[in-house]
Amino acid sequence: MINIWLRKATIAITLSCLCNPACAQQADFNEVGRQMAIMLQNSHFARLPYNAELSRKFFDDYLKDLDFQKLYFTQADVDGFNAKYGERLHTLLLQGNSIDAANEIYAVFKLRVEARVKQTEEILKGDLDFTGSEAVMMSRKEAAWPKNETEAKQTWALQIKEAVLGETLRREVLARMAKEQGKEDPSSKDIDPSAKVSLRYKRLLASVMDVDDEDVANYFLSAVSRAYDPHTDYMSFREMSRFKDGMKNELVGIGALLQAEEDGATIIKGIVVGGPADKEGTLKLNDRVVAVDTLNSSDSDGMTDIMFMKIDKVVDLIRGAEGTSVSLKVEPSGSAPGETKLIVIERDKVELKDEQASGELIEMKNMDGETRRIGVITLPSFYADFDTGETRCSVDVERILIRLIEEKMDGLIFDLRNNGGGSLEEVRRMTGFFVPRGPVVQVKNTLGQVQVKDSDAGKPIYSGPMVVMTDKSSASASEILAGALQDYNRAVIIGDSSTFGKGTVQQPMDIGRMLPLFAVRNKAGFLKVTIQKFYRPSGSSTQMEGVVPNIVIPSITDALDVGEAYLDNALPHDRIRPAADFNPLDVQALFIPRLKILAQERIESSQDFNYVIQDILKAKERLKENSVSLNKKDREKELAESDAMNKERNLERRERFAKVVQEDRKKFTFYRITLDDLEKGSDLKVYDPAKDNGDYMRRAVDATESLDDTPKWPSGLNLEKREAIHVLRDLVDLTETAKMTGMIKGDGGVR
Repeated sequence: MINIWLRKATIAITLSCLCNPACAQQADFNEVGRQMAIMLQNSHFARLPYNAELSRKFFDDYLKDLDFQKLYFTQADVDGFNAKYGERLHTLLLQGNSIDAANEIYAVFKLRVEARVKQTEEILKGDLDFTGSEAVMMSRKEAAWPKNETEAKQTWALQIKEAVLGETLRREVLARMAKEQGKEDPSSKDIDPSAKVSLRYKRLLASVMDVDDEDVANYFLSAVSRAYDPHTDYMSFREMSRFKDGMKNELVGIGALLQAEEDGATIIKGIVVGGPADKEGTLKLNDRVVAVDTLNSSDSDGMTDIMFMKIDKVVDLIRGAEGTSVSLKVEPSGSAPGETKLIVIERDKVELKDEQASGELIEMKNMDGETRRIGVITLPSFYADFDTGETRCSVDVERILIRLIEEKMDGLIFDLRNNGGGSLEEVRRMTGFFVPRGPVVQVKNTLGQVQVKDSDAGKPIYSGPMVVMTDKSSASASEILAGALQDYNRAVIIGDSSTFGKGTVQQPMDIGRMLPLFAVRNKAGFLKVTIQKFYRPSGSSTQMEGVVPNIVIPSITDALDVGEAYLDNALPHDRIRPAADFNPLDVQALFIPRLKILAQERIESSQDFNYVIQDILKAKERLKENSVSLNKKDREKELAESDAMNKERNLERRERFAKVVQEDRKKFTFYRITLDDLEKGSDLKVYDPAKDNGDYMRRAVDATESLDDTPKWPSGLNLEKREAIHVLRDLVDLTETAKMTGMIKGDGGVR
């Protein structure tokens, strides 16, 4: 099983529910740490020497996890901790005494955060000068720790000034945009910028202070495990529950999306259509939840105040068994201050349909009037229910693929963008849909033993023209599929300069099972440990390097530090022998040189790709400078230049997009294929992807986003997807021409 790299980066979390064992006691985390250290030594792929050097990694990673911007601890703090624990943590772990050290360091961290937040209040009471030449670093990742408290306070003061200036400028921009568009300024009723910044740091302080033994153990043991590699991790009981929910695309809860507000409340940002909250009907978008009664006692004394509580803990409070109820104390959206009501919702299963595989059929007319039928399958993750096996993405993809074949598609686009991976068995089975039975992935364990995993199918389901879309977020299982199809010369890969580069396999292990006899096992957690590396059929690892597309298209991620190569403690790239039974198809049947020429011509003539290239260069320059001015006039000038550029782009795009939309109406017809449609046996229905995105959740309208007048992509086709359609069309045309001229044999080989 391969772990999921990243779900969508969001501050909102879908409410979920899995029953926690009701037990007053919990495991001794000193003993948990000891057993985890033993498991790491015995199970981790790299078999790192367990010594003082590794201890320093434990130490450095723990401090970095707590204070990644180096704003709270001072060099004096770090030196003191280092002298006491820097080369001893590995020993303390095995002795069962490590959590005391973790608690001591965290206690100082709390004091430092408390001091900084107190300083924030003092700074905000004074007059802030934004006329000088001061600046702050955008990223302090490579910065030195402040030498002492004096330097730390100076550094912090600049951070607070930047926060106030940034909030002030944000409101100026919103006010100007609202005035230009004749709309209400969404920030006009907001509190003073300084007051808002103050609340922001009060929430930070609350989250730092609201920790228990399990939280500190989680922080520390996670740092210890990630010292081995970025994907080895300690997972608390709560985290494992959420991981399982994510893998099976189903949870038990109320079906709502939460977001933490700076004023301390938790706001409802989305409601799942057909979910428990939607069916009950009382909870509305933008309602503010201020208290929760997990047992629905109908007694105000049973309510737990959740103001300034971390979202994950709010989620835990709402957890419970299917069929039970939870009470929410809510301030209705738009109500008078202090007005509240009690809403009781029965917990039930919630399908995360947005995360399921989906399909699309696009009819595309060529210049000569001939119609091509383009199939599209989008897979957000390689999900599977490991407990029951009832949910499997390969089964879902197979159903969609068969329907597209029945609809006589001429070619297929498989969209793996933003797919962070998932189940190894699912990707192994899925690869067999497109290639003859043979090796899909090779797996090497810590002893150097290599196991070849073949596809299940003897004969592929689909053997026609195929394009696979990837980006820097395509990781793990996505890289196995893309890499195998590329090695077999089965599909043309198109996307960012590479995929993520995660070529390791993780296995969750229950630490509770390793604890001594009669020890309390409740909430001991799990070790998700790297036990293997995987390799493509050709023998190359995807580790660090990822899968390099056949056709690379410009992407803003090329300017960002995204990928395995930028993570701490990443394992190296290497190669092994090609799999014994690996027999690739004829690469000439993909016409890659010709496709590259045609794609490059489109990219060079595309104004939108030109904009992307301009943005890449600017982003690289800003990241290299790593500096943000605290001079208000300078910042206003930068914003004015950016605003002028955006207005110029938007004007050009509106005029051009209007023509593209008219052309698209003549050229494209779109049909959606969902799992629900397949279940019902429904006929394909025409839809407009520019208006109907198939969202299964009602989402709150963000007043700020509503002021963004950037034109939408014509026909809902973003730059990358439109280019993929063109590449597939070219591949279909070239393949058909080659067959007509006898260049391609019946088995797909080139004469």
